Amino acid sequence: MSTTPRFIAVLDVGKTNVKLVVHDLESGEDVFVRTRPNAVVDLPPYPHYDVEGMWTFFLDTLKDAAASQRIDALSFTTHGATFALLAGSELALPILDYEFRGPDTLDGTYSGARPSFTESFTPRLPGGLNAGAQLYWQARTYPDAFARVTAIVPYPQYWAFRFTGVLASEPTSLGVHTDLWAPESRGYSSFAKAEGWDSLFAPLRSAFDKLGTVTADIAARTGLPRDTPVYCGIHDSNASLLPHLLSRKAPFTVLSTGTWVIVFAVGGDASALDAGRDGLCNVDAFGNPVPSSRFMGGREFDLLTDGKAKKPTPEDVRAVLDGNIMVRPTFIPGCGPFPAGKGTWSVDPTSLSASVRTAAVSLYLAMVARAAMAVASAAGPIVIEGPFGRDTLFAEALQQLTGRPVLIAAGTTGTSTGAAMLALGPGGCPNLPSDRSVGGAYDLANLKHYADLWAS
Repeated sequence: MSTTPRFIAVLDVGKTNVKLVVHDLESGEDVFVRTRPNAVVDLPPYPHYDVEGMWTFFLDTLKDAAASQRIDALSFTTHGATFALLAGSELALPILDYEFRGPDTLDGTYSGARPSFTESFTPRLPGGLNAGAQLYWQARTYPDAFARVTAIVPYPQYWAFRFTGVLASEPTSLGVHTDLWAPESRGYSSFAKAEGWDSLFAPLRSAFDKLGTVTADIAARTGLPRDTPVYCGIHDSNASLLPHLLSRKAPFTVLSTGTWVIVFAVGGDASALDAGRDGLCNVDAFGNPVPSSRFMGGREFDLLTDGKAKKPTPEDVRAVLDGNIMVRPTFIPGCGPFPAGKGTWSVDPTSLSASVRTAAVSLYLAMVARAAMAVASAAGPIVIEGPFGRDTLFAEALQQLTGRPVLIAAGTTGTSTGAAMLALGPGGCPNLPSDRSVGGAYDLANLKHYADLWAS
């Protein structure tokens, strides 16, 4: 086994899809990828994840990958708001789907029990998006099963446990809008302690820790060497953030874009966060609090362009700015920096060409992004990661609106890449291509007047 792992097999559990990726840390490329849907089992006792189906997929796919590809180590990344309740080595209860609204039935008492925002930096979210609400509901709805719980384990570390038999907890999952963690004191919240859960959480480890090696059974089933190291794992948004943490100096801002746009204000101050405007703290791979905010930018883009987005020309952008064609927030109520807004167009959008409509939407999202960055008190250069990096107008408008350089993250800097980089250790130097600067495609001289009018 090489002393410096290069080819890292990452088990990447997203809310929609599950992937097994082999990432080459030297080239920065994924050399093996296989995906399957992440199905929710809608059966009693409540909607839950098909962990045994995933387990079979992971083992079978690892066997196929190992037959043709060197694998030096394993790592894990998963979506947040998910914990496993273990009784010994088995699940005491199925792993609850965080979109299930059952926990809302106890909202009255939960709201009085959960910690203050100034302690947890967690906004109150629906369903099981506050993992503390899940545990609170499970403990009271299934008291006999919950009484059997011997360990509470974050989702990435649940998978690590199945490969090693080693129990662990890790702060990136504990700190993602859970109500269970106090980011500034770097420990369990007063609520988690009052419920007695702090003694049930598996031992705290760093995301970078090597927990052990694969078990003999796993080695026999997959063909992996018995000494293949297994790393602790990390929450998915923080996996995306990790390459930037390893390669940039604070302060800087990362916009992780997709269905949700997450603003990470690295090096920022959490004290000014506004829970009512979707401000919150994440906790990074080093255990540091990261002031953050979010809005459903990708969802709004698809909705507002009616799924018919077309790249705007300079003339299209000029028509929007000169004609004051505007979208005002928000079409996804209850989230983002304008949660109470009722989304409107200044004109009938069906009267616009697809490219003019797209231009208006891109400008709108740039202004919402600026507002979300203000919620997080974001500073420094702005790095756009993900699909919004292909929206030239969005990037140029954001640069003009903020007066700060905007860079487009190059290469593969997603969740699997970040999880693979755990094998580099906390002082690692990732091999990343250069970022791309923006500017010059559009004349945005009138944007300040347009933005002032939009905000009035």
